[in-house]
Amino acid sequence: MKFRIRRRAIAGACALVGLTGLVFAPPALAAEPRQRIDLRVLVLDDGSTGVDMLRAQLDREGVPYDALQLADAARARITPAFLADSVSGVRRAKFQGVIVPNESAVTGTEATALADFEREFKIRQIDAYTWANPNVGQDLAWSGVLDGATMTVTDAGKAAGFGYLKGTVRIDDRDPGVIESYGYLGTRREGATFTPLVTGSVPNAPTGSLMGVHTHDGREELVVTLAANRYQTHAMELGHGLITWLTKGVHLGNTRNFLSVHVDDVLLPDDRWDTTHNCTVGDDCGPGIENTTIRMTPADVQALIAWQQANNLKLDIAFNGGGSVEAGAGDPLTTAMVTNKNQFRWINHTYEHPYLGCVQDFTVSPWKCATDGYGATRWTSQADITAQIKRNIDWAKSKGITVDAAELVTGEHSGLKTLPQMPADNPNLAPALNGTGVKYIASDASREQTTRAVGNAVTVPRYPMNIYYNVATKAEEVDEYNWIYTSRAHGGSGICANNPASTCITPLGANGFDTYIVPVEARIAYDHVVSTSPAPHYAHQSNLAEDRILYPVLDAVLARYTATYTSATPVVNPKFAETALQNKRQAAWAAALRSRTVEAYTLDGRVTVVNRGGGALDVPITMPNGTKVISMSVLGIEVVGGNFGDPYGGERSTWRNLGRGASQQLRLPA
Repeated sequence: MKFRIRRRAIAGACALVGLTGLVFAPPALAAEPRQRIDLRVLVLDDGSTGVDMLRAQLDREGVPYDALQLADAARARITPAFLADSVSGVRRAKFQGVIVPNESAVTGTEATALADFEREFKIRQIDAYTWANPNVGQDLAWSGVLDGATMTVTDAGKAAGFGYLKGTVRIDDRDPGVIESYGYLGTRREGATFTPLVTGSVPNAPTGSLMGVHTHDGREELVVTLAANRYQTHAMELGHGLITWLTKGVHLGNTRNFLSVHVDDVLLPDDRWDTTHNCTVGDDCGPGIENTTIRMTPADVQALIAWQQANNLKLDIAFNGGGSVEAGAGDPLTTAMVTNKNQFRWINHTYEHPYLGCVQDFTVSPWKCATDGYGATRWTSQADITAQIKRNIDWAKSKGITVDAAELVTGEHSGLKTLPQMPADNPNLAPALNGTGVKYIASDASREQTTRAVGNAVTVPRYPMNIYYNVATKAEEVDEYNWIYTSRAHGGSGICANNPASTCITPLGANGFDTYIVPVEARIAYDHVVSTSPAPHYAHQSNLAEDRILYPVLDAVLARYTATYTSATPVVNPKFAETALQNKRQAAWAAALRSRTVEAYTLDGRVTVVNRGGGALDVPITMPNGTKVISMSVLGIEVVGGNFGDPYGGERSTWRNLGRGASQQLRLPA
C-alpha cells in the first residue's frame, strides 16, 4: 500500500525516520488566517416554492441544515455572532452555504451581516427564485411559460457541480392545460461577472440563463430564475447539482438513483381481466363466466434473460413453488426457470399465495373479516403462515435455488394491516416471522410509505405499478385502465369521480397503451428513481407473458435515464435486503440529524467527522474526486492512504460506520 505524508511541522518528522516507503512533502505557507467551516447549510425560509424545493433536496440527500422561518417574529436574528465565532483561537463559520428566497430576502443589518460572513469565509449563496435583473448581474431577455422546454447544462455548469448530467434536461409538461413552470431567461449585464450554468431557450427568443453564478463584492451567488417545486422531475434532476455547487462538493449526505423491480407470482397462474364483463375471472366475476388465467412460458423466460442482459439490470423473482407443483411433473415453465436459476434473484413469495390476514368473508362487497361466535376476528393461524414460508424455501432448496430466508413477500402484502377491513396486523404474523428468521417483509408503499417493525422484521415499502396483475396484453391493460379511470358517462366504473386521489380521463383508444399509459407510468417510476428513494417497484409474472407489457415501461424509464445522466452515474439495482439496509441507514441518519449528534467541519484542507452520539452510526459523506483517507496522524504528520469512498456522479461518496466518539479524517485535494 502506498502512503503519502504531509508534514505539518518540521519537528516531529524525526519520529518517522525509521519508516520506509514514505514520501515527505514540505508544508505550504499559510496565505490566509486559519478558518474552520462547519458542514451545515443555513436556509432562510419564507415558505416559497423555490426554498421548499431546495429543502426537499437537502432532505433527500441527508445534508444537515438549519432553517430560519423569516416570517416568525420570535426567530433568531442574523448577526455576526449567529453566523460565526471562534473555536480554540480559530475563526469558525457555523454554516458552509446559505439558501435565501431571493437576493433581497433580508435587509438592513441582517443583510450586512450575511454579506460580511460570506466574504470572510468564501461562503456561497443560492437565490432560490428571482427574476433576471441588474441586482443579480443580468438583463432580462425573455420571460414566460417554459413547460416542455429543454435546458442545457453548460461546460461551466458541468465543472461546477452538474457533471453527473449529460447536458440536456427537459422541463416538465405533464398537463398541456396547466401552466407548470414559469421562468426568466437572462443574459449577462455589461460590466457584471456572470457565468451561466444552466441555460434555456424557447422559439423566437435568445438563449438565456436559468441558473447562473453572479460573482460580486467578493461573493458568489447562484441565481435561479426558473420556478420549480419539489415534485417536478427537472427539479430532482438538477437538485443535486445545486447542493454540490453550494457546498463545493464537500458535505455530509450522499445520493444514489435506485431502480429495483420485483416480479410477483412467478410459477403461479394469474387470473385474467374479462373485457366483456369488466371483472377479474376467478376473483370478482359472477358465476357462469369461463375462468381463464395467465402464466409465463419458457419463451417468456428466455425473453426475461435477454432483457436483463441487454440492460445490465436484474428483475427480482418473487416465486410461489406451489404453482410448480400444481402444474405437475415436467412443467415446461418450471424446467425453464430452474435450468436458468442462476440468472435470477429469487424472493420467497409464500408457497401457494394465500391471504395471510383475517379470514375473508366474501358474502358482502367489499369483503369483511370473518368473526367467530363471540364476535372476535378470525385470523390465519401462526402454523399456517409458518408453513407457507417454510414450504416455499424447502421447494427452492430441492431445486438448488439460492434464496435468502430473511426476505419475504406475502401474497397481496397480506398479514399486514389493510384498511378499511384490517386496521391492525394479523397478531399471528410477527411470531411466524420470528420463528422462520424473516427480517424483511414487503409492504405496499401506496398504503405505508415508511418502514416499521413487525416482530423482529421490518417492512420494506414497494411501489405498485399501474400495469395490472390480471392483464397480459395491451388491449386488456387499456380496457381495465379505461374502466378505472373514466366516468360512468364514458362507460367506466366512475371510481375516478368518487376518489379524490384519482382524475377521470377521456377513454383511451386502441393505441392508448403506447401513447398514454407507457409515458405516464414511466414518468411516475422515473420520478421515484431520481428522487433517491430505494423502494422497489413491483409488477406480476402476467406482465412478462403474451404481449410482455412491463418491458415498454421499463425501457422508457431507462431510455430517459441514459439520455439524462452520464455513465458515471449508473442506476443502482439493489437486492431486497440491500434496500432494507438503505432504509435503515437513512432512518438512523435522519434521527442523528434531528439530535445533532454528528460534528463535521473543514480546517486546513482536512475534513473531520465525529460521531458524538450514544452508539455506532453509518454516516453518509460526499467528497470531491481526489479526496484521500487520513489513515494516521502522528506528531503533526499525516499518513495519507487511498481514495475516499466510491465513485458516483463524478464525486466520491459512501456510508462510513463510526463508533461512539470515533472520527473520520479526510484530506481534500489541493
